[in-house]
Amino acid sequence: MNPISLLLLAGIVALVVFWVRSLPQKKRGGAVILLVLVIVSLAIILMAITGRLHWIGAVFAVLLPFARQIFPWILRLFPFLRFLYRRRQSQQPQAGNVSEVQTRILKMQLDHDAGVMYGQILAGPMRGRELGDLSEQQFIELLQYCRAEDGESARLLEAYLNKRFGDSWQDDDPGETTSTAPGNSHLTRQEAYQILGLEPGCSREEIISAHRRLMQKYHPDRGGSDYLAAKINQAKDCLLNP
Repeated sequence: MNPISLLLLAGIVALVVFWVRSLPQKKRGGAVILLVLVIVSLAIILMAITGRLHWIGAVFAVLLPFARQIFPWILRLFPFLRFLYRRRQSQQPQAGNVSEVQTRILKMQLDHDAGVMYGQILAGPMRGRELGDLSEQQFIELLQYCRAEDGESARLLEAYLNKRFGDSWQDDDPGETTSTAPGNSHLTRQEAYQILGLEPGCSREEIISAHRRLMQKYHPDRGGSDYLAAKINQAKDCLLNP
């Protein structure tokens, strides 16, 4: 394979990875399965065009006599694979890796590990919909609704749009960007715990560590927003200075 083809392939892989990571976490598994099916289908089509499809039949024919010996071994592997899966799940951190910021119109989750945001609409004409399902025009309509009904929701949605699309969405925005300050909304201790992804009763060190980890992902200098950084700081101050 020549260098140009390698660069093109690397670019396609990078775009696919970026697309999968930009999806809501609930939809990533389905997207990966779809990609695998597309890759397998393209490989079969390519082999058919180049006249190499017969190799699949040849490999199958060679393995067929050994199927009776191989199949029992495959069955024995399933409990081991299940054990590995459960062990991996148990080793993954269960606390402090997802934060939640909720306003009157939106509920947003912040994935600490992937550094992405995903959320749901709680009120208004689009109530019940996932943000990841909206079109560009629907985002603008939702933003206009938030600006008219709740400034805090508008600031949160703008932070989401900046994180997901950069500054490109502002070209289609007919209005003015809402102030990035978090406003004067009172933050309860429960809300502060949710923003930092912590449980009540956590230590001072855990609060500081969660704050530092979130700021590394959502600070404006790292692709975040002034609004989210202010909310994270507000949550830390609420818990450390009751």
